[in-house]
Amino acid sequence: MKLSEFDYYLPEELIAQSPSEKRDHSRLLVLHKNTGEIEHKHFYDLPSYLHKGDVLVRNNSKVIPARLKGIKEETGALVELLILNFDDKKCECLCGNAKVIKLGTVIKVSDLLQFKCIEVKEEGIRVFESEYEGLFLEVLSQLGEMPLPPYIHEKLKDKDRYQTTYAKIDGSAACPTAGLHFTPELDKQILDMGCEIAEVTLHVGLGTFRPVKVDAIEDHHMHSEYYMMNQETAELLNKAKKENRRIIAIGTTSTRTLETIMNLYGEFRKCEGETNIFIYPPYQFKAIDCQITNFHLPKSTLLMMISAFCSKEMILDTYKKAVIEKYRFFSFGDSMFIDNE
Repeated sequence: MKLSEFDYYLPEELIAQSPSEKRDHSRLLVLHKNTGEIEHKHFYDLPSYLHKGDVLVRNNSKVIPARLKGIKEETGALVELLILNFDDKKCECLCGNAKVIKLGTVIKVSDLLQFKCIEVKEEGIRVFESEYEGLFLEVLSQLGEMPLPPYIHEKLKDKDRYQTTYAKIDGSAACPTAGLHFTPELDKQILDMGCEIAEVTLHVGLGTFRPVKVDAIEDHHMHSEYYMMNQETAELLNKAKKENRRIIAIGTTSTRTLETIMNLYGEFRKCEGETNIFIYPPYQFKAIDCQITNFHLPKSTLLMMISAFCSKEMILDTYKKAVIEKYRFFSFGDSMFIDNE
């Protein structure tokens, strides 16, 4: 398929620059994929589309202050780094001025933190050896910035608004934004009506937000991202499958995690690993029944995924109607519930 087939017109003023005043007061477009019917609601209306026994699966990954600015020690050149993944000794980063960073290059962020390049990868990615004192995440919290997408130009007043209320496991370079609309009060309402909420982890990195640069989408290579499912979630989801209850993925990252595991094992399991799954039409979904998702960028892998869940024609037609209705798009924008009814 051609990349141009996943393009659509979006006025710049519909790109949300800030989150809605209240998380669950964002708008909700309900798309019934079996009929193509569309309803215009608000996110707090979501429970009226859920059934007792539904299982909602959310990604509990937490965004780290992954954007850093440093100086190349030899020349004084300014370098911007986006941490994609890390451990106690190494960091893999997307570098804004990658051409100047070669093997052995030292980048000084401050007296508290510096990096030495130990591996050169493609497309501006470098692996660094980290030098710091104390705990890396504590150092990062002092020096790093929240990695807001480049299409957001306004300063975020409350950095917690780029985190879901249930984020708990540090590791993402971008927020799994479909979850931004949920509140503890809405979670309680969903649980009280007899639904269940399960958690998985996928640390959002380059695989999720890297743009597609090839004309034939089949040639696009997804970067790997870390995922994890615990035993409790695996048992809950297997039970739901056996009882023909709906599994509703909150966001494309949850979808990718669930589909990865189902493709590997034919069931849900306690497991962890790296996934580079790329879902685009045609694809037979094995794990999920419904999706909650934001409105995605033109020509993005996320748009391709939801096009595989419904059809490319249905999604592009729905997006056209969302533009007419002036929905807010992208990370801080409004939401869709793609129902299987």
